[in-house]
Amino acid sequence: MKSKVSRATAALAVVAALGCSAACGGGDDGKGSKPVKTATATAGASGAAKNAEEPESTDGPQDAGKAKESATADASAVLTRAQLDEAALADGEVKGYGVEKTAASDVSLDSVPATPDACQPIADMFLFTTDPTARAGVGRSFTAKDDLDASVTSLALLSYRSGEADEVLAGLRTATGKCTAYKHTGYRYSDVKALKDPDLGDESVAYRLRGSIEGAEVPSAFTVVRVGTVVVAFTSMNMLAPDKVKVPSEIIEKQLAKVEKATG
Repeated sequence: MKSKVSRATAALAVVAALGCSAACGGGDDGKGSKPVKTATATAGASGAAKNAEEPESTDGPQDAGKAKESATADASAVLTRAQLDEAALADGEVKGYGVEKTAASDVSLDSVPATPDACQPIADMFLFTTDPTARAGVGRSFTAKDDLDASVTSLALLSYRSGEADEVLAGLRTATGKCTAYKHTGYRYSDVKALKDPDLGDESVAYRLRGSIEGAEVPSAFTVVRVGTVVVAFTSMNMLAPDKVKVPSEIIEKQLAKVEKATG
């Protein structure tokens, strides 16, 4: 049993890497589609802050002053990558799990078109990508210390300007009500199902789906929470217990507590 679990966990790690590699390379939906380029959120904290502080062009001194004031207000609300990194869970903070940082290149990648369009927010979130694009992002991966636990859990903390995080949750909520199956980066996903709102943070969405990636059937559960201008996205995969796949509640609780403290 232990070796079976180990093989399943290793397979999930490969699946996750394949998904990110497909997004980085643009993927192929069978029709020669090219990736939709957006401003990536993996720029450093200084770049994110600089963009947030730059006022839009205006026609007069009075308008310029208002734009500068608005931009400054937005900048103060955007958590930098360094702040997100501080707010993310660290090894030793969740009993029963080892925690590792996710490479910056695996968080907030450029969007790649999904078919049908109605599924785009769900397809993006599978790779922790969003529209609007996050201003900064960090990720974590979790490994259960129980050898019989075949689940693989990951999360991303993504920060936005005022109103943008709300758009991300609204897009996911709409998509989970319309999308049942889609194709993305050359792979197929099915059985998309909205779950009961977990009622977390300022608002939240939960759903599950099944991916068919490199011949492996990968059931995944997602819980996405908005805390102010930060979106906390959790996902868990489990190939050995597909009907029981869910994001561990202890990871959700610990992470949300740290984010609420950071944004409070």
